[in-house]
Amino acid sequence: MRTRPLKVALLGCGVVGSEVARIMTTHADDLAARIGAPVELAGVAVRRPSRGRAGIDPSLITTDATALVKRGDIDVVVEVIGGIEPARTLITTAFEHGASVVSANKALLAEDGTTLYDAAARHGRDLYFEAAVAGAIPLVRPLRESLAGDKVNRVLGIVNGTTNFILDRMDSAGAGYSEALDEATALGYAEADPTADVEGFDAAAKAAILAGIAFHTRVGLDDVHREGITEVTSADLASAKRMGCTVKLLAICERAADGRSVTARVHPAMIPLSHPLASVREAYNAVFIEAEAAGQLMFYGPGAGGSPTASAVLGDLVAVCRNKLAGATGPGESAYTQLPVSPMGDVVTRYHISLDVADKPGVLAQVATVFAEHGVSIDTVRQKGRQDGAGEAALVVVTHRAADAALSGTVAALRKLDTVRGVASIMRVEGE
Repeated sequence: MRTRPLKVALLGCGVVGSEVARIMTTHADDLAARIGAPVELAGVAVRRPSRGRAGIDPSLITTDATALVKRGDIDVVVEVIGGIEPARTLITTAFEHGASVVSANKALLAEDGTTLYDAAARHGRDLYFEAAVAGAIPLVRPLRESLAGDKVNRVLGIVNGTTNFILDRMDSAGAGYSEALDEATALGYAEADPTADVEGFDAAAKAAILAGIAFHTRVGLDDVHREGITEVTSADLASAKRMGCTVKLLAICERAADGRSVTARVHPAMIPLSHPLASVREAYNAVFIEAEAAGQLMFYGPGAGGSPTASAVLGDLVAVCRNKLAGATGPGESAYTQLPVSPMGDVVTRYHISLDVADKPGVLAQVATVFAEHGVSIDTVRQKGRQDGAGEAALVVVTHRAADAALSGTVAALRKLDTVRGVASIMRVEGE
């Protein structure tokens, strides 16, 4: 074993960063044995140095992150500060000054991963980011390495624990959206500002990363269709139950049947209770990967939190340090296919549409005609009059598979019918 330690700079010492530092200290001997050399925490960059950080030598604390990554004796920079800047500049500066990088920054990788990949390749450094997607669950490395010889056709999964907890509480306890969100906040699953989670931004960033790796093409955050869960109601969950389904916020990345394009999308969807994703409860994540030779693979576990995310960071740290000792680098960006990302309008799936209609003869025929005129085939219809005597009925239509653009045109035409009082909800049906 080499006795001279590999030096690690830590950018950020919050929930994840403090766990990384703790594990590096408490498991130092094991890490050294696995790597083939000791690893030494050489500096920790933070914004508020006065805050106490148990187990970390105060002399390592600095507010000058730029000076830390420019030191020249740093072998690996671990970036867990998040956001776009200054993270992007700090990472590229680290590459320029000889360090490889381990990052958990999904937002930056999704928005401008190209800059990071190019800088890493130009300077011959590693860029590892397992912790950027689904916490402790191994997803990036299986896609980049284990399935490198296979053809991945689809990635389907739950990649945000906050939204999964909220939807699970709405389904299992009958809670409303606001009530479930309050509970998630009280338990620490939701941030004080939950927008990134509940509006689907977090899941969309992860979908962009996964699609890029899976399909060997560049997929950015702007390429991902995004819908959150704020419009999901208790009535939607009840309708799903009547169909033998539940509702999940899904990230779906698919290769077109002809192989000439890909799609990436995040939105709520009904999935059958028989599907394994339907049983993923509370704040857990699970992802299905469908590959040509390997078939269906499922990855399940805690998708966030200090310890799970730190586990993924440390796994990358070990891999990068081994590469340093071997004088090699691991896999970089693979974007040779250069496949276009198709718009959401081209996506084909099933739909569950709930309409408020006039409770009188001929309404169903009018609605069916509109669907037929737009080339959308109906699978099932359920109509139920309201007991309040308001002269309205609830009409639920489940379609066969149809393009999103065709469905949008259908709904626009339905809204123009005098007998249609409103469109209560529209939800895609997946996993069949």
